[in-house]
Amino acid sequence: MAVDLAFDDEFCVITLNRPEALNALNADVITKLGEAFETAAASDARCVIITGAGDKAFCAGADIKELTANSTLQHKQMLQRGQRTLSRLADLPIPSIAAINGYAFGGGLETALACTFRLATPNAKVGLPEVKLGMVPGYGGTQRLPRIVGETRALEIIMSGRTVGAEEALDIGLVSQIVEDDVPGGIVEGAKAFARNFTGYGLPILKMLRDAVMRAGDLPLHEGLAAEADLGALSFATEDGKEGIAAFVEKRAAVIKDC
Repeated sequence: MAVDLAFDDEFCVITLNRPEALNALNADVITKLGEAFETAAASDARCVIITGAGDKAFCAGADIKELTANSTLQHKQMLQRGQRTLSRLADLPIPSIAAINGYAFGGGLETALACTFRLATPNAKVGLPEVKLGMVPGYGGTQRLPRIVGETRALEIIMSGRTVGAEEALDIGLVSQIVEDDVPGGIVEGAKAFARNFTGYGLPILKMLRDAVMRAGDLPLHEGLAAEADLGALSFATEDGKEGIAAFVEKRAAVIKDC
């Protein structure tokens, strides 16, 4: 299978499985990724982890050979389809983590950018090299990268097409953590450990938190504050919000119901 899906405890692990092609994206992979995201959304998982098969690449980007036969219209339709698929990832009701094990270029980095968090192995190398092919990134890279690292830095990375190493990615906030090679179970287990910092909290509250923070990059401050107040009031009305306050007052552990 080009995309593998497995459930382990509270995690849904999605693996891009084309190691012979450095896990490159093609039409079949995009289709199967979309199906995997739908399966994850309908499951009891509390976090999605995406990684690549093998130790060389998370995803080296688009399968260039597949692009050569496209007309301009077909290419646009392909980009729109990829954008819809990755937007489904970004909009999942549960958090997601890209476990970047090696190369993440072009559509590979764009897949990681659509995740809530990104972790990387020390040998990870990421970038949007489309400019070297005379092309513009088309799966959301020009929109999501500036929201994560800022406009000026994103422009420099995109317009140069250069490679960003793991340490720099950590320094600029592109990844949240570097998972060292000696971690038992590798980066996927490292991602699970990272996720357990928040998977014990109510999923509706986590979704509200993500929505509030994402709006900070899209709205003027006064509108963002209004949205925060609305979400804060909504969280206060949830069963988990009421339980959290009661548990604090009664000095006991909260019983989360995800509602």
